[in-house]
Amino acid sequence: MEIKNGIKCVVWDLDNTLWDGVLSEGDEVTLKPQIREILEELDRRGILLSIASKNNIDDAMNKLKEFEIDHYFLYPQIHWEPKSKSLDAIRQSINIGMDTLLFIDDRPFELDEVKSVHAAINCVHADRYQELLDHSSLIPAFITEDSVKRRLMYLEDMKRKQEEEAFSGTSEEFLKSLGMKFIISEAGEEDLKRAEELTVRTNQLNSTGRIYSYDELNHFRESPGHKLYVCELTDKYGSYGKIGIALAELTETHWHIKLLIMSCRVISHGVGTVLLTHIMQQAKQANKRLLADFKNTERNKMMYVSYRFSNFKEIAKAEDGFVILENDLTTIQKFPPYIELLVR
Repeated sequence: MEIKNGIKCVVWDLDNTLWDGVLSEGDEVTLKPQIREILEELDRRGILLSIASKNNIDDAMNKLKEFEIDHYFLYPQIHWEPKSKSLDAIRQSINIGMDTLLFIDDRPFELDEVKSVHAAINCVHADRYQELLDHSSLIPAFITEDSVKRRLMYLEDMKRKQEEEAFSGTSEEFLKSLGMKFIISEAGEEDLKRAEELTVRTNQLNSTGRIYSYDELNHFRESPGHKLYVCELTDKYGSYGKIGIALAELTETHWHIKLLIMSCRVISHGVGTVLLTHIMQQAKQANKRLLADFKNTERNKMMYVSYRFSNFKEIAKAEDGFVILENDLTTIQKFPPYIELLVR
């Protein structure tokens, strides 16, 4: 069973995949063996779940509720359109790469149709579903507090989006109504598992694409020549969890940001540069130059835009495609007026 590493969401067909039988033909469908346990464990590991099925949506959702498993699935796509369309809708709603989706179906035609449109997606025939929990791509190095709560955090985000759609004021007024608190602290040992997870999972707002192990991050946390920051975002709906990290190397003459990561889930909240602004302020107070590494990974253009928006300029090109940026710290962006900043 060939599956790429880094799977973030498993998308299930229903008929003869999640359950035995065809619902629309009047079959008395029953869940396949171990399905309930597999869904529960994938959810505990922080792997998101969704559905792409050709069915009547009311009948299918009622059956999922009857089985008491409907709550596991985010953005279910249940209709008669091509499943390639369903997979794209799920990808856009969750805001992840197509290569981080795993699609499971019992019909080779459906698997081929999806693969023909989305070459990067991972596809597995339904007869292999019992092998999922043992596959390395679905076994995270750590199961963090954020992993366990990941589905709930997405559900909270769905509530935010629904409220925003119904909100009659401006975008900034809506963001202010959320009561957001942005919390920055130097990483503790309890933060390292989530910090490693962020280096593995985050692609769009990742300054270099570097992946750091737990031990490497712990070394930097304990090093007097480095600062390892973590940040959390909360609002009236709850916590988004730990959404960002930054690693800065400290020298006698300058600070050098070796890694900056922000979760893609907060892109629309206007907080993408808050941690960067905090580091700029700290470097200026210490009377140091501020440098930063950036490497184009083909997915992280938004991070480059964030650096340029914050007045970083390219000063050199290094090996392996790395670019060295510098900020002269003469102009530092203010924090957004709709957040409360807490530094601990």
